Amino acid sequence: MAKKAEHHGGAWKVAYADFVTSMMALFMVLWICAQNEQVRVATSRYFKDPYKALDDRAPGVLQEQMAGSSRSSDRLDPTASENQNYLKALAREFYSLLNVKEDEEDRPVQVDVTSDGLKITIYDRTKKAVFKPSSSEFTEWGNFVVQTLAWLVERYNFQVYIEGHTAKGMVAEKPGYGRWELSADRANSTRRGLEFFAVSPRKINRVSGFGDTVPLPSEEPGSEANQRIAVSLSIQQDAPRPAVPASSTVP
Repeated sequence: MAKKAEHHGGAWKVAYADFVTSMMALFMVLWICAQNEQVRVATSRYFKDPYKALDDRAPGVLQEQMAGSSRSSDRLDPTASENQNYLKALAREFYSLLNVKEDEEDRPVQVDVTSDGLKITIYDRTKKAVFKPSSSEFTEWGNFVVQTLAWLVERYNFQVYIEGHTAKGMVAEKPGYGRWELSADRANSTRRGLEFFAVSPRKINRVSGFGDTVPLPSEEPGSEANQRIAVSLSIQQDAPRPAVPASSTVP
């Protein structure tokens, strides 16, 4: 009786795995060679003693590279035209992450470049509600906006100021709870949401509720657009220059 032929089809998998490993090693070597001296030194320390290296450098190699050089010549001046372009690029990045068009009529989020950062206005409109009716509990959309905002704050190291606003004529659903309470609770809910999604509490500088006392200049006091959260993101004067998002284009 003839002996059944043995299968030898697995050898190529071993060879392929070795090839992929070699290519990854080559990629890592090329990446390290392309970095500045500070990153190369940190990487060398990591491979020599991973645990000690992690303790010695708090921000990490990749995060430090993203934040840029710490030399005084690279400090960020928010008023410089190049940094205004940088902020415009961040605004476009934020719109893109939310899948919101900048020129969209009645857009649910508006991002404005200010003298020291960004001002993000999140509108609580019926068609795109951020909060559940007469409450400070987020809708699914509101939760997504806050999560995306938290990513922006943490990645680019902003300081945060939060304001809650309501429209005139809002009717409270329970005694003793009106526009002041609702605006303050929604602002505070935004703070909790940012912190939940990993924003450091030290970056939250102020949380305020204004009731219906500060309507938008272009809107009637009772307009739905006045139901909003305004989040001001301020760049620290001594913060290192971050890298402009690669996917953003600046005119």
